[in-house]
Amino acid sequence: MATFTFNMPDVGEGVAEAEIVEWHVKVGDTVSEDQHLVDVMTDKATIDIESPVDGVVKEVAGEVGDTIAVGAMLLVIEVEGEVPDEVGEENAGTVEAPAEPEPAPEPDQEPEPTPEPKPEPSPEPKSVTVEPPAKVLASPAVRKRARDLGIDLAQLKPAEDGRIRHGDLDQFLAYNSGGGFSAAGTSRADEVIKVIGLRKRIAQNMAASKRNIPHFSYVEECDVTELERMRAQLNSARGDKPKLTMLPMLISAICKLIPDFPMINARYDDEANVVTRHGSVHLGMATQTDNGLMVPVIRDAQSRNLWQLAREIGRLAEAARVGSAKSEELSGSTLTITSLGPLGGVATTPVINRPEVAIIGPNRIIERPMFVRGEDGQERIEKRKLMNISISCDHRVVDGYDAASFIQEMKKLIETPVLLLGD
Repeated sequence: MATFTFNMPDVGEGVAEAEIVEWHVKVGDTVSEDQHLVDVMTDKATIDIESPVDGVVKEVAGEVGDTIAVGAMLLVIEVEGEVPDEVGEENAGTVEAPAEPEPAPEPDQEPEPTPEPKPEPSPEPKSVTVEPPAKVLASPAVRKRARDLGIDLAQLKPAEDGRIRHGDLDQFLAYNSGGGFSAAGTSRADEVIKVIGLRKRIAQNMAASKRNIPHFSYVEECDVTELERMRAQLNSARGDKPKLTMLPMLISAICKLIPDFPMINARYDDEANVVTRHGSVHLGMATQTDNGLMVPVIRDAQSRNLWQLAREIGRLAEAARVGSAKSEELSGSTLTITSLGPLGGVATTPVINRPEVAIIGPNRIIERPMFVRGEDGQERIEKRKLMNISISCDHRVVDGYDAASFIQEMKKLIETPVLLLGD
């Protein structure tokens, strides 16, 4: 037998450390080569670490939430025989040879008698039938919470897309705790949740953004009646193109204005005291997932038409939700847009995605009566669709006048949407 120390591998991209997100093995488990051992999260992405050898886990480096430096011990695995040199070199591990056997006793010494082991009773054979588990779609966070609560996910009825979410667990708990739904609600035990993985990254990034950036926000009301009418017309004749939402139209308006407002599409390196105004718009798109907020990036948004934007928005949002987004699709944004869709509220004050200097937030569309001046110059009351546009800016880089001017120009494009289709 030999002991193999498997060190945290170098995952590239200049990563110096990684956070343990989830262990898939524990001390005492038998593992095989290429078996999934642990998930770790870097600043770029979540990475699966696999075993380079067969053996038995003797030690693990830490608990979920701990940070492990590249090259530090990750696991210790006891292996049969010897580990090939190339395995140890490739995985930056170390191999300890088995201990030397104790020397035989001298002729004049009597060896210690070895007690004979008592035979253990043979267990009675039992016939066990294992039913294959039903296939249930749920995120790792939902699965872990269900395990902690002792809930079999197969008992829950999922949403229309077939995926079980935290809300389904809440509903199941509420119904089963009292034999039915209660208008007054039901009491629940306190739940202690360790902040790890993506949620920990979000917490760190948001705290750093609010701590280091002097935010200010500006909100303007826009009449989107004509924009919604144009969107409906385009969708009615879209053919096999993706359905247009409001988002690609707003992104198109943003991109048209950036050449006149370069200070909005910028990143501020406050350590080097350098502001970089980017020529291309790499637009971050804040996306809610079961694990938390992610920001996939639409590269060169200024070069895409409405349909191309709609297709890329759909692709990136789905990749973020199912966890298949690549690290390069989750970094490098120069400006971010965040939308809560129908939950958007009247106005928002979004937090800047550091080191960017601005973030734009469209809010909910509401219908309201307004005074409208007709071609005859007379005012009349009409039902109009209205939406507030919010922007938060880094006051070290963007002046209030610039932010207000940018949103006012955006308002003109939104309220005269034919301008979006012009060069």
